[in-house]
Amino acid sequence: DLESLECHFTWDLDLSRSKLLCLRDALEDIGPELGYCWLGHIYNLQGFVHHQLGLLEDARRFLCRAAEAFRQLRNTVSDEGPWLVVNYGDMAWLHHRLGERARSGEYLSKVGALMTEYPSPSADDPHPEICAEKAWTLMKFNQKLLAVDYFQKAIRMQPDMVEWHTSRVLALVKAFQKQNLDSDILEKVKIAKQHDLENLYLVALYLEAQAQKGARIQEEAQKLARRVLAKPVSSYSGVKPLLRLYRTHVSMDEAVDLAEEALERHPNARYIKKCAAICYKRKVFSQSNKHLDRSLMDRAISLHKQTIALYPQSSLKMQISLANMYVKSNQRAEAEDAFEELLRRDLDPEEEQMVCSFYAKYLQYSQKERKKSVRFYMRAAAIPHHSFYRDDSIRRLERMSQEKRQPMSRDIEDFLVHLST
Repeated sequence: DLESLECHFTWDLDLSRSKLLCLRDALEDIGPELGYCWLGHIYNLQGFVHHQLGLLEDARRFLCRAAEAFRQLRNTVSDEGPWLVVNYGDMAWLHHRLGERARSGEYLSKVGALMTEYPSPSADDPHPEICAEKAWTLMKFNQKLLAVDYFQKAIRMQPDMVEWHTSRVLALVKAFQKQNLDSDILEKVKIAKQHDLENLYLVALYLEAQAQKGARIQEEAQKLARRVLAKPVSSYSGVKPLLRLYRTHVSMDEAVDLAEEALERHPNARYIKKCAAICYKRKVFSQSNKHLDRSLMDRAISLHKQTIALYPQSSLKMQISLANMYVKSNQRAEAEDAFEELLRRDLDPEEEQMVCSFYAKYLQYSQKERKKSVRFYMRAAAIPHHSFYRDDSIRRLERMSQEKRQPMSRDIEDFLVHLST
C-alpha cells in the first residue's frame, strides 16, 4: 500500500511552488564535496521536489542518482540496505503517478523485502536510517524541532553516526536562533564540535553564540576564516554564518573584505556571490544617507543583479533588496520600475504580501504618499494567508488609523473590522 510507505510522498511535506524553487536551488548549493555524506538524501529530496514542480523525468533521474549515491556511500558487501527504503518508496510513488503500475508494484515489493531483512530495532519507530533521512528532510522544510526528535530516535537506535549527532545539534541551534542559546544547547554544540572536527559550520555557530554572551572571539574568527576559505564552495562550508559573525561581532568592513576575498578565490560560484551580496546590503543599510559611499552602493547593486541572474526563480527577497537600494541611493525611477515589475508578477500569497508590504513602506516613508501606502498595506492584509508580512501590515494600519489628521482613518477602521469578522 503506497500510503503506508515511509517516504517523501507520505511525510506531509507541503510547500508552495516558490518555496520548492528556493529549495531546489538550496539543495544544489550544498554541492557534492561537503554534502557527500548526505548525497543520497539530497538526490532523493531533489527527486521529490522536481516531481512536485511537474518535472517528472528530472525526478526519475535524481532518484536513480540517489540509489547510486547510497550504494557508494554505504560501501557494503550487499548493494542493498535499509537506507534504500525511502528511495524505493519514492520510486513506487513516482511510477504510480506516471501510470506505470507494474513498475510501482516492483518497488513496493522491494520495500517489503528490505523491511523484512532489516527490521527496525524499535517496535514503535521506523529503522534509524529512515528516521535520520526524515529528520534531515524536515530540517529543509523548516520543521526543526520535529527534526530534532527524529534525529534523537535514529541516534538512540544507532549511536555511531557522527553526522546524525551534528545535524541534531544544528537543528536545535536553528530552532532557537532568534534567542540567545541557553547553556545546555551551547554545551551540546561544544561536544558535537569536538566529535565532528571538520564541520566548520558548527564552529561558526559556536563562536556566534559565545560572542552573544560577551566573549571576545576576533582572533578565533580570523583563524576560522582561513579554514573556511580553504574549503570547497558549499552552503555547508560555514561561509554564511562566518560572514554573519564578522558583520555582527568583528566589523562590517572586515566582513566585506572577507566576502571579496571569497569572491576572488571563487569568482564563478553563485553561492559566494549571494553571500557577498547580503554582506554589501547589510553594510549599505547600516550607513546613513548623508554618508553613503557611492562606490560601495554601486558594488552592492552590481552583486545583487549578478545574483538575481544566477537565481532567476528563487531570488525575490534579493529583488526587493535591490529595489530598496535604488530608493536609498535616490534612484527613484529605477526603484519604482523594480517594484512595479514585481507587483505585476504571478506570485504566491506570501510573496505577494511581502512585495506589497515593502512597496507600502517605500510609499509611506520615501514618497510620503500615505494614501497610496494604505492601499498596499490593505492589499497585503487582505490576502488570507498567515505570515509575518500580513501581521506587520495589520499592525501598521492600526497605528495609522489612530494618527490625528489621517484622512483615511475611517476607511482603515472599517477595513480592519471587516478583516476580523
